[in-house]
Amino acid sequence: MKKLIKFLFVISVLFAALSAYQVWTYGVEEKEETDAAIVLGAAQWNGDPSPVFLGRIKEAIDLYQEGYVEYLIFTGGKSEEAAYSEAEVGKQTAMEAGVPEENILVEETSLVTKENLQEAKKLASEYSFATYYLVSDQYHLKRAVAMAQDIGMNAKGVATSYSAYETMETKFPFFFKEWVHYMGYEVSHTFDNIGATL
Repeated sequence: MKKLIKFLFVISVLFAALSAYQVWTYGVEEKEETDAAIVLGAAQWNGDPSPVFLGRIKEAIDLYQEGYVEYLIFTGGKSEEAAYSEAEVGKQTAMEAGVPEENILVEETSLVTKENLQEAKKLASEYSFATYYLVSDQYHLKRAVAMAQDIGMNAKGVATSYSAYETMETKFPFFFKEWVHYMGYEVSHTFDNIGATL
């Protein structure tokens, strides 16, 4: 029994360490042409993107202007109190930066990452997109890409170079939250797969 407990402890520590490394370092280094960039939603403030959301939008605009993607897909709905959806604000910001409206798609029903991806996939299927970049802050990407791949999306993550998380005081809490969420997702997904095979 002691050996089993020790073994499980070692496995847990290794899993936690590997997950932390993956969350900390994930993101593509060399970009290539891709059908669309999916911008994962973040807060909007009375019609203006929050600093976190603006960082993601600016990275997506760069991908479009540099010719890596032909379409931008903005995700994110709105709370009952909000006048605008996150996707609507993202679209408007991109258009003001020169991205044509016909090259922007929006879904305005999702509220969390998993829903962002599910709804974006439904929208993208109407255009027969096959490959995607997910645009977000770096520590969010490992979990987001895992979720996208698990629902059959050929997706890679691009970390915004305009992140609002600039200091360790802002980076570490965000990293810790995403580290915990990613481990929780992987564990639950693994057990779901085991259950599906039984």
